[in-house]
Amino acid sequence: MVLKSDIENAVRAQETSLLQKKEGHVREILNTLKIHPSHILIITGIRRCGKSTLLNQISKHFNHPFVFFNFEDPRVFGFNIEDFTKLDEVFGDDKNYYFFDEVQSVENWEIYMRSLHDREKRVFITGSNASLLSKELGTRLTGRNIQIELFPFSYTEYCNFKKLKFNHSSFNKYIEDGGFPEYLQNKQKETLQQLFRDIIYRDIIVRYAIRNEKTFIDIALFLISNAGKEYSLNKIKNVFEVGSTNSVAKYVQWLEDSYLLFSLPRFSWSAKSVSVNPKKIYTIDTGFAQANSLSYSGDTGRLLENAVYLHLRRTNPELYYFKEKGECDFIVKNANKVTSAIQVCAEVHTDNLDREVNGLIAALNYFELEEGTIITVDQEDHLVKEEKKITMIPAWKWFTT
Repeated sequence: MVLKSDIENAVRAQETSLLQKKEGHVREILNTLKIHPSHILIITGIRRCGKSTLLNQISKHFNHPFVFFNFEDPRVFGFNIEDFTKLDEVFGDDKNYYFFDEVQSVENWEIYMRSLHDREKRVFITGSNASLLSKELGTRLTGRNIQIELFPFSYTEYCNFKKLKFNHSSFNKYIEDGGFPEYLQNKQKETLQQLFRDIIYRDIIVRYAIRNEKTFIDIALFLISNAGKEYSLNKIKNVFEVGSTNSVAKYVQWLEDSYLLFSLPRFSWSAKSVSVNPKKIYTIDTGFAQANSLSYSGDTGRLLENAVYLHLRRTNPELYYFKEKGECDFIVKNANKVTSAIQVCAEVHTDNLDREVNGLIAALNYFELEEGTIITVDQEDHLVKEEKKITMIPAWKWFTT
């Protein structure tokens, strides 16, 4: 519970801070964002990826009086469901636009948002935990919300931010730096290391009351260090001496809910097989991965593969890898139909040509596709095998088409 006077002081201070805040780099998603008057807009994504900045940009887009509140303001620590009445009194009822930051910090927040929606207010909120938001959205806000995910800068956003041209050189810098805006400004790896600690402790260890902190952190670092590789819950259980695979599964899920990691399932037409087959792991950002692990030193191939995954994930939530007679890195599925097969290889040469091509051909044959793609660092070519067309394309070109 928080005093009304403290809430009022926080609101005024936040309003002043917001007015002084620079608009920041305009995100690409803002140009394609469809905002429906009858729906609450919810922006989810990892901490520090720019959700608050996007919220600020949206507020300026409407050019109407609005109210704003950040629930992680330490001045209102302990804010709970009972305090929304006080917040409503501080806001008054003469505004129609409401903007809320990091709403998942308050239990049962959706009750207040529903009341605003019922009063025909326009509501925009951000949150940093996919699971908590989904849980609440599935109850009181069903059919009343539109949810979008925000990631760190894409390659094109990175180039625009850094004022670089699209080419091989800028792409190499991109997978080295990643796309977290704050890090791109100060270039201090401690920024990304502190982000890891904040998420691990504030969003996971404290929230879920994890007792064995060291083991959990070791598992998180292990997964970050093995991006692009298959992982097994049972192997992790044995290596880190965790009590059960169920506990490991919860750890991985909590890391995914915080947007630190993503699991990529192996393709199968059987839902049961998808659930039990080994998955691959990827991280939220290539710069973040390197700042928190030593395993990426000189490994351009894994950084490239992680970057390709993130690019696909932004617009294609249903992704798989393929592993039958051959292996293919990414399978894109849309509306129950596989639409593309993509292989990633930093450099195709005599020693790996057959493996990369044959894995892609196996996927093309399996899904009855005519064309496939191999994304490289800086190679361009066109191949034909078994009447299948294969386009070899430099990553920087693929990311900008």
